[in-house]
Amino acid sequence: MSLDPALPSRPRSRSRTVALVLVAVGLTLVAAANVHLVYVSFASQADCVPHLKAPGDPATNSYAAASSSC
Repeated sequence: MSLDPALPSRPRSRSRTVALVLVAVGLTLVAAANVHLVYVSFASQADCVPHLKAPGDPATNSYAAASSSC
């Protein structure tokens, strides 16, 4: 609002309003995606899978689970 009563207040430009709405929608989408990822991480249970590497055998495979939970 202008201090001088003779000068009307300038309304926000349409492009600025559209930009603010787009930013708000984008932030909402990012927040919703993060909430979904947290939900899925807590709701899912990993199944037991067979390991290719026998315990104590470094020649068979260089990558394996640190310890089996099954």
